[in-house]
Amino acid sequence: MKRIANIGSLLKKIYRAYSVELLRELQSRGFNDLRPSFLDILLYLSEHDGPSIKMIGIACGLKKQTMTSHLNELEKRGYIKRTHSEVDKREQLVSLTDYGEKFKYTLLQVTNELEIKYSSKVGEVELDRVELMLDNLYKELMINQNKGSLI
Repeated sequence: MKRIANIGSLLKKIYRAYSVELLRELQSRGFNDLRPSFLDILLYLSEHDGPSIKMIGIACGLKKQTMTSHLNELEKRGYIKRTHSEVDKREQLVSLTDYGEKFKYTLLQVTNELEIKYSSKVGEVELDRVELMLDNLYKELMINQNKGSLI
C-alpha cells in the first residue's frame, strides 16, 4: 500500500513542478494572466477542436462549477469563445479565439521544449516507458472505477 501512496505523491510533485515550469515559460513569452488551473483546459482545447463544456470537464477532472468559473475567466481574458451546438442548442461548445490560437502555438512550442529537456534528463526511451505505464495504469483504474470496484 505504501508503494501506491508513494507513486501518487511523486506524480503530484512531478505535475506541480511541470506546471510551475510551464507557467513560468508561458509568462516569459507574454502570457502573464494565466493561473496553473487554466493550463489543463487550454491544453485540452489545443488538442481538441470545439469540445463541449461537459467533455472538457470530464477530461480535466473538473466539476461543473469550477469549469464555469474557469471558462468565464478564460473568455474574459480573450482565450476562448463559446457557441451553441447546432445539434443541441442547450449544449455549449468551446473553441480558441485568435488570441487563443496564438497562445496554442506558444504552448505547443514550450511543451515541446520541456519534453526535450526532460528526455535529456532521463532518456527518451525511459520517458516513453513511464508514459506508457502510467497510461495503462490510468486506463485500468478507469475500467475498474466504471465497474464500481477499487481494484
